[in-house]
Amino acid sequence: MKKDDKRHLITSTNPKSPIAEAFRTLRTNIHFSALDRPFKTIMITSAGPGEGKSTTLANLAVAMAQAGAKVLVIDCDLRKPVQHRVFEVSGLKGITNILVEQADIDITIQSAAVERLSVLPCGPIPPNPSELLGSNRMQDLLEHLKNKFDIILIDSPPVVAVTDAAILSAQVDGVILVLRAGVARIDMVKQTKEQIEKANGKIIGTVLYGTKVSEEDYHYYYYYGEKKGKRKNA
Repeated sequence: MKKDDKRHLITSTNPKSPIAEAFRTLRTNIHFSALDRPFKTIMITSAGPGEGKSTTLANLAVAMAQAGAKVLVIDCDLRKPVQHRVFEVSGLKGITNILVEQADIDITIQSAAVERLSVLPCGPIPPNPSELLGSNRMQDLLEHLKNKFDIILIDSPPVVAVTDAAILSAQVDGVILVLRAGVARIDMVKQTKEQIEKANGKIIGTVLYGTKVSEEDYHYYYYYGEKKGKRKNA
């Protein structure tokens, strides 16, 4: 694995950290925003590259699995897939094999080290990602997988770079847009919103990634956690 390809699953390696708590808060917000009709398929994307969408998705997936949900991560970034490296599973076969070769779904999906979490990698990078993601086979696959998992989180390419994410946004219940502090440009964010809405996609929330937390905020978090722990034992 290249050093630049490493992603930190802080929800798994350091679950008591403030950052892990932020992902649990995101999980809770998603849950309460869809009480009447729970989201089954959520695409996580960004306006441009390097904004943290893949890391956000992976940590959110772990947080959801830790809460008892049966979670599937699908890597639909068919141009620069990373989820197989994040979860340390084989990337030799994946969703492209299912869509092109009709490979066995149950064999292609792999179990991650986190309990209740499964991964469907990209597989071989195809010459026609947009066509595959917009195909009837893709729609049928998602419908099939909805019956097997509580929640499906889908990684996609950045919206402005290629048409893949906009096409896929119309096939999912909701879209979460990840914006990296100091990187996301207002014009690109506006363009992203317009492209998703034009494709009949539904943005259900945004995540501001990479913000700096002050030392005072850390002190408050740990004080609150310690206080809460004492109350529990009282």
